[in-house]
Amino acid sequence: QVQLVESGGGSVQPGGSLRLSCTASGIPSDYFPLYQFGWFRQAPGKEREGVSCIRGDESIVYSDSVKGRFTISRDYAKNTVYLQMNSLQPKDPAVYFCATGCSDSALYWGRGTQVNVSS
Repeated sequence: QVQLVESGGGSVQPGGSLRLSCTASGIPSDYFPLYQFGWFRQAPGKEREGVSCIRGDESIVYSDSVKGRFTISRDYAKNTVYLQMNSLQPKDPAVYFCATGCSDSALYWGRGTQVNVSS
């Protein structure tokens, strides 16, 4: 059974940074590089939106709202995917989820980690 656990959320001031981690278990190390991993977020009263995705071929996409501020990466040795978030803005607070895919149809999801941005 694949499980994803997010961590690294918290509260920062506008302009601050956070690094989210998503550690995957249940995926053999040889297969981890083949998986797509996506980061999504959902703010109160809003629909879940895709933030970034890294594919098996290492191609990466970002939503327009985070492009230039967020960076997705992964560590094969740790079966972990990261989302480095810089220049956080008041529009960024949400619960951030990782998933084994780049769309809402992803099969496995983590429980999420809360990100708050306030002065």
